[in-house]
Amino acid sequence: MAMNYDPFRELDRMASALIDNRGPRVMPMDLFREGDHYVLNADMPGIDPGSVDIDVDGQLLTIRGERTMANHENVKWLTRERMAGSFLRQLNLGQGIDVDRIGATYNNGVLSVTIPVSEAAKPRKIAVTSSGDQGERVLQVKEGEHTG
Repeated sequence: MAMNYDPFRELDRMASALIDNRGPRVMPMDLFREGDHYVLNADMPGIDPGSVDIDVDGQLLTIRGERTMANHENVKWLTRERMAGSFLRQLNLGQGIDVDRIGATYNNGVLSVTIPVSEAAKPRKIAVTSSGDQGERVLQVKEGEHTG
């Protein structure tokens, strides 16, 4: 019994799964460090800021949003590329983040989340004194570094 493999049917099945309106959508984002905090910018055009929900559970940051489209009855669509539905993005923050001071703003369709580095994870200076009267020597030690 021979099986007929149709690559176009398989591509169509995969494309349908990707375009499915019922599942959460991924929003494009940028993440960078600036000084002692991280900045996450996520594109969320057309989303009501009141529908945006940001949660931190342990070290997991979750951003959710929903875009609703006006219901147009008795129209013939020529092109409809703007999707409605839920959007979701999750990010593992790792250690060294001050989760209590995370802040967010929404401006011109871009959600900006500021994620501060915790005080314990910031570089700090440690004074090293010697038994002689030669004064002190100051070393800068970053967390996780070993001096020897």
